[in-house]
Amino acid sequence: MTSINEIIKREINPFDLVNLKSGNFWSEKQGFESVVESIHQEAISEIEALLDLVEKDHRTRTVLLTGDSGSGKSYLLARLKFKLNSRAFFAYVSPWPDNDYIWRHILRYTVDSLIQIPEGQQDSQLILWLKSLSAFTKQSLKKRIFNHNLWELLLSDRQNFIKELKKTYKQVGIYNPDIFFGILHDLTDPELYPLACEWLRGDDLSEDSMAELKVKHCIDSEDAAKNILANFGKISTDTQPIVLCFDQVESQANWESNPQPIFNINTTVHNDNLRNFLIIISIVQSEWRQKSSRILQSDKARVDKQVILKPINLNQAESLWMYRLNFLHQRANTKPDSLLFPLDKELLEKNFPGGKTLPRNTLILGRHEYQRYKLSLLDSDETVPTKPPVTVPSLRPEVIDPKKVNIHLVKKHDGTLIIPPPPPPPDNLEQVQAEFQLLWQKEYKKNQEKYSKISLLSSPDLIVMLQQALIALQIQEIKLKLLRGNYASYSLSYQESGKKERVGVVWTEDASMTSFFHVMNACQRVIQQNLCHTLYLIRLAGVGTSRLAGNQIYQQIFTHTNHYHIRPNLTSVHYLVTYQNLVNSALSQELVLTSQRRAISLQELQSLIRQSKILHKCTLFQELGIIPKEQTKPDNGNDTSKNLNPVKDFLLNLVKTQSFMGVPTLIKNAVDQFPSVKENDVQLLIDMLCQEKRVEIINPKAKFQDKLICLIAK
Repeated sequence: MTSINEIIKREINPFDLVNLKSGNFWSEKQGFESVVESIHQEAISEIEALLDLVEKDHRTRTVLLTGDSGSGKSYLLARLKFKLNSRAFFAYVSPWPDNDYIWRHILRYTVDSLIQIPEGQQDSQLILWLKSLSAFTKQSLKKRIFNHNLWELLLSDRQNFIKELKKTYKQVGIYNPDIFFGILHDLTDPELYPLACEWLRGDDLSEDSMAELKVKHCIDSEDAAKNILANFGKISTDTQPIVLCFDQVESQANWESNPQPIFNINTTVHNDNLRNFLIIISIVQSEWRQKSSRILQSDKARVDKQVILKPINLNQAESLWMYRLNFLHQRANTKPDSLLFPLDKELLEKNFPGGKTLPRNTLILGRHEYQRYKLSLLDSDETVPTKPPVTVPSLRPEVIDPKKVNIHLVKKHDGTLIIPPPPPPPDNLEQVQAEFQLLWQKEYKKNQEKYSKISLLSSPDLIVMLQQALIALQIQEIKLKLLRGNYASYSLSYQESGKKERVGVVWTEDASMTSFFHVMNACQRVIQQNLCHTLYLIRLAGVGTSRLAGNQIYQQIFTHTNHYHIRPNLTSVHYLVTYQNLVNSALSQELVLTSQRRAISLQELQSLIRQSKILHKCTLFQELGIIPKEQTKPDNGNDTSKNLNPVKDFLLNLVKTQSFMGVPTLIKNAVDQFPSVKENDVQLLIDMLCQEKRVEIINPKAKFQDKLICLIAK
């Protein structure tokens, strides 16, 4: 018979399974099977009512979604997508890196979302959208029916396809109709589909790829990107709307000094009659209160409705606890008398005497109270000879002044960033570091799965990611836009450590050799003007043949000079993306470590990165000379210990955060995180940690399924 207390001893704290960090709802796996329907139901109904209006008259509407940090704004966006994806196409737009690159950024993330496959569907949103266009449907009295015969007929003839769509949408003023409709036809060809998606998202394609798509130009300007996005709305006015979700707005470029751009975009959408969109702009309530006075009144008037996420009541908080604890209760042979066991409603009443709280605070409180009860089980267990060291923080979530959550970088008049002094370390540093490294590994794994090639990210995105990582590494005098002209956002410069000389970095993965030529020209001007002592070109893509002008300039700059070409690996990019995602969450007050009981600031994140030395493993920084290169032994194919180091770290960190847990549970979680690792290898790593006296088995004589493991006190 397995009692509930035995299960509590073995299993991970169920409140650790909650994803308290926001993110793209197409890549974050949310557990909506455990949603409490009453939470924020009023907000969902208000937004759904606006979607109803867009469906009826196809006029774009805008919702300003605000709420306190921890109220569940990002989670609500994911919940809306889950509930309404059958009625609308959903796009997640992350913060943009450069205000000169906004429309191209929005288009890129819109197309990235449209190529995702909704739950229960076989086709992507993009193909579902294409098939639902009026050119391929016929009207019945009750519903629209897809005309397969017309679809198949048009697919066989590209010119007829373009002609039919031009005739159908003659009155709506399509931008570059021959090119746009030609690309839509290419979406129906499995071989051309990936290239057509790349063109739509604004990638700078190679000349050969453009020839395959029968186009001469890519989307290379803000105006072109805006017009292509408008095309999506114009030809879908008799099908489902597109919901554009702008999340983590506080993380967008120069938000602190200039919050206006997102509202400029919204006004342009309305003024230029971009139809059939529902725009949702998500902002922390405190940020909106501080910045709203700096938004033009005419732009605020273009927001159709403000929806505020209110605190939840204690009955709803109680339901949240029940859902998290249900997994444990189901595994017990004898069910506890209370659905809240080992917690109780009195804990909520004591910690939230006003009868209201936020979802995040509810979950953090549940985590600490559960942990307190779990530790008490060891106190009462006479068969356990060793007790793990642990400190349980104060249970009531700390009240943080939102004005002090993030201390932003100091910017000089020339745009150079000065790094302020780091914050003091937390009292429970080891616990915080362990939790942070587990969060890092989780985020890193998601980005490994999401980004299969570097070109999925734009050069402005890559440069800003590099900038943020350099700041965390305390590189001084960082300045964006070393280059001048159209490719300025592809570059930055910084002061070399211990020297007066400046280092320049240019990152371009554009496949077009014409673009490469212009970038090389801009690099040559930088060198001629002595704007940097050393210039690094970061580029995995090819540099063309010797007969091309761009390659010739490249050879002059980077052959036998003090300038260098770095060919980055995909792993380095995964490091940069992972860190940037955490930066965005920190700036949006949504990067939560439960051991800290609150969202951590950007400065605290930077400090954790330096203490953990996670970025030291990024080979790009070694190539730049910022981090000393690791001395590695030749890999003969037999030494797997290095490859298993991340698994070993994961095991130790998980034990640190749980105080103690079941050995089978520890092994299962490691295999889930690292699917390529075998259970036997994980067991060997646990044995190694025991031999190193970092962990120990509390009850070594117990059966394997009952064995508990804990951290050894230093």
